[in-house]
Amino acid sequence: MRLFRRSDEEGTSPEEAQVAPPPSERPLFAKLLILLAIAAYAVAFVLENRKQVDVHFVFATARVSLIWLILLSLALGLFGGVLLRQLYRRRRRRH
Repeated sequence: MRLFRRSDEEGTSPEEAQVAPPPSERPLFAKLLILLAIAAYAVAFVLENRKQVDVHFVFATARVSLIWLILLSLALGLFGGVLLRQLYRRRRRRH
């Protein structure tokens, strides 16, 4: 009588097969859970930041939703970062 099954032996009981998904599906489940969490966070973020705020420019004032102000700031920051990186690369090529 054997008390322990060797790991290289095939065959699992029906209970073991139903409890855990195959190893090839585990990364897919993890990615789907992460994607679902990110989507839920994005929805909550938008709902929490939908109030109207005043944005004061030098010569004008605009009333916009806070989420649009945040997204515009993010986009301008990314655009500025890409431009600065391109300028830095161009400068390093000349020297």
